[in-house]
Amino acid sequence: MGEKSLHKKIILGFQHVLAMFGATVLVPALTGLDTSITLFCAGTGTLLFHLITKKKVPVFLGSSFAFMVGIIAVIGDSRIGDPDFLPKLAAVKGGIIVAGLIYVVFAILIKLVGYEKINKLLPPIVTGPIIIVIGLRLSSVAINNAFYLTDELGNSFFSFKAVLVTVIVLAVCVGVSVFAKGMYNLMPILFAIIIGYLVCIPLGLVDMTPIKNAEVFSFMDSDIMSQFLLLPSFELDAILAIAPIALVTLIEHVGDITTNSAVCGKNFMEDPGVHRTLMGDGIATAWAGLLGGPANTTYSENTGVLAVTKNYDPAVIRVAACIAIALGIIGKFGGLVTSIPGPVTGGISIVLYGMISSVGVRILINSRLNFGNSRNLMIAAIIFVLGIGCDSIPLTDTVSVSGLALAAVVGIILAFVLPVGKDNVLEKE
Repeated sequence: MGEKSLHKKIILGFQHVLAMFGATVLVPALTGLDTSITLFCAGTGTLLFHLITKKKVPVFLGSSFAFMVGIIAVIGDSRIGDPDFLPKLAAVKGGIIVAGLIYVVFAILIKLVGYEKINKLLPPIVTGPIIIVIGLRLSSVAINNAFYLTDELGNSFFSFKAVLVTVIVLAVCVGVSVFAKGMYNLMPILFAIIIGYLVCIPLGLVDMTPIKNAEVFSFMDSDIMSQFLLLPSFELDAILAIAPIALVTLIEHVGDITTNSAVCGKNFMEDPGVHRTLMGDGIATAWAGLLGGPANTTYSENTGVLAVTKNYDPAVIRVAACIAIALGIIGKFGGLVTSIPGPVTGGISIVLYGMISSVGVRILINSRLNFGNSRNLMIAAIIFVLGIGCDSIPLTDTVSVSGLALAAVVGIILAFVLPVGKDNVLEKE
């Protein structure tokens, strides 16, 4: 490969990093996981995915928002330095590893019996409402971050400064998403974070301490190393809160690979095969769980970059993965991300959590499901109430199951048991 070709791949790789960056670093900022470890896991996870898929599929793996509801359910408000943080993080690690293994199991089943048969277990009438529930369950977290500040004693209070920042962040995010063209259209989150951060500085909302205290290299930091080397614990309640989400996100994975195939003009569902892409996603997720990062997922943002640049070379994605790893190793960079004020992440969260729910709505619309049909109406209604209304259901004194997991299980059972009528799907006009 010539020098000119290398320069071109590095430039294209940076574009992919910019596209995935805002969403990927926002997940640890909202959940208490470490940004440096997250970027390291995204980069190394992407390289693992490419290795498993024969280096044929131009996909970048970043932080999954869908798993945030499970992570937050386990980790709560605990953060590094709190006495209960590492035990909770160990439980999160175990839950994410099991989620990755669910991907692996389904990959093996798809290889043995075919995707069509497996897909019948998770029809759109289940996956659509579950994804809607995932976004809505997180909405209160977004509002608390967006409109409230925390004093030195840890007490939250309503703040007009926070409201101002949130409004600006929302305006920038929406404006760039709707009106920007070309590459800029792919980075509304990044622009909103940068402008929101700059607005917070004169308002006195930015704490520079994380930047000052950060080591030059992330893994010289004892707190980061303690999270990185922490052994996972496989707590049943944490597994039940996190792992079942994989049953929904694996359907999203198939959709992303289908879209990626259409953009690139190749059928990656057949070559290297959806079983390989799902296996790669699962191994990368389990790897991230082992190290302390959030679950990985295929990023449609990067598929958008492929469409804009018309460059479908998977090697460019691998260059982007190496850049993400380098950013994860730079400690001051992680400190900068940690210093992002709550109203900035809260404003972004309002959009992102709503978008998660909107994806669920899109699944229902694209499937043309008839909600005049009693079967569809009942399944969706029960999933909504169980998923949103139930925080957790105690199974024993020490084990509980999240409302989301309960809704998913009940939805799958109802979809399997209730007969599908002739009017299940709307007729095309």
